[in-house]
Amino acid sequence: MPFASLGLRPELARAVAEEGYETPTPIQRDTIPLALAGRDVVGSAQTGTGKTAAFLLPILDRLARTPGNRFRALILVPTRELAEQVLERAQAYGRHLGLRSAAIYGGVGMEPQTQALARGVDIVVATPGRFLDHMGRGHTDLSRIETLVLDEADRMLDMGFAPDVRRILDALPTQRQTLLFSATISNDVDRLAQRALNDPAAVEVARRATPAAGIEHGIVAVDKLNKKDALARLLQLDVVHRALIFTRTKYGADKLARHLKKEGLKVGALHGDKAQSARQRTLEDFRAGHVRILVATDVAARGIDVDAIDMVVNYDVPADPEIYVHRVGRTARAGAQGLALTLMAPDEWFLVAAIEKLIGQTFPREILPGFEPSVAPPPALALVRERRPSTPGIRARRGMGRRR
Repeated sequence: MPFASLGLRPELARAVAEEGYETPTPIQRDTIPLALAGRDVVGSAQTGTGKTAAFLLPILDRLARTPGNRFRALILVPTRELAEQVLERAQAYGRHLGLRSAAIYGGVGMEPQTQALARGVDIVVATPGRFLDHMGRGHTDLSRIETLVLDEADRMLDMGFAPDVRRILDALPTQRQTLLFSATISNDVDRLAQRALNDPAAVEVARRATPAAGIEHGIVAVDKLNKKDALARLLQLDVVHRALIFTRTKYGADKLARHLKKEGLKVGALHGDKAQSARQRTLEDFRAGHVRILVATDVAARGIDVDAIDMVVNYDVPADPEIYVHRVGRTARAGAQGLALTLMAPDEWFLVAAIEKLIGQTFPREILPGFEPSVAPPPALALVRERRPSTPGIRARRGMGRRR
């Protein structure tokens, strides 16, 4: 099914084709006609399945019917990086329509954002906190807003934005279209949807908390004190073109990046303590290949849209299993293949077991020669093994070591 058959304007179908997309993904195929018809929508799909185009294309189609540079669409996102990503996509898809868009987020000066709002925009992509700042200073006229998007709603709530989102909802016109997208649908997200949406259509293109099918998962059992050296050894195998590594803390990200640089690897670090300009330069270096390895915290990595990330490494195992789904969704995007490795110390066994139980899949345990753990890793939970057969091992393809 081509994009034109979804009912989009010819200018949008042409822009999508110029971006290299021929057929819509399942979330786009199911969402776009509903949104064009004016329905509220709750969309659930794993990261990398095309959620951004699923809401941007119908918004652009609607705005193009009566252009005028009035603030008529608001897209709320959890992070600066995601705001920039959505803005870039809005400009690319709307290149033939003459519409204006702006990104509003913290960490940078307010004056350029204030000037953009004063000049007139059709679409604002914003993080909740900074948008409230502009609201409080009288920089926004919300009376003409026709469409609201809550993107990555689960992460906005996880990051503590629920009060901000509620204040924004209370200030918006009640007669509007609302589209909510989330990789996972928790009870908190359900409650937000009940408050924000009116008789929404539900679009779910994958089992909740399911990573993309193209991801190959694996565990490397290693003592915590040996993790950084074991990781350096793996990255020095030079079988990975571009890798994204997750740490639990900002301090841990910087410390690991320094260690990997000493090992001769081209590494950058990304976290919330860095200035926005520095974060943008790091991302640009990563996209261009000047930096092959990016070490990031979970919050900073939201919205990273970099093609051909062929490996994600969980340096620290996440305490929340759903965070694992978000992390590994940075690879195997748009139908590609990718590898997700988790460095598992003995005190993280049960965290890995919780991830396997959530996903319903057993991950093979690997041992890296020279970095054998002091305690042999346990087998996966029998319950998980019964639910789904083990994923094929990664040892043969990656040359990493022997199976335990």
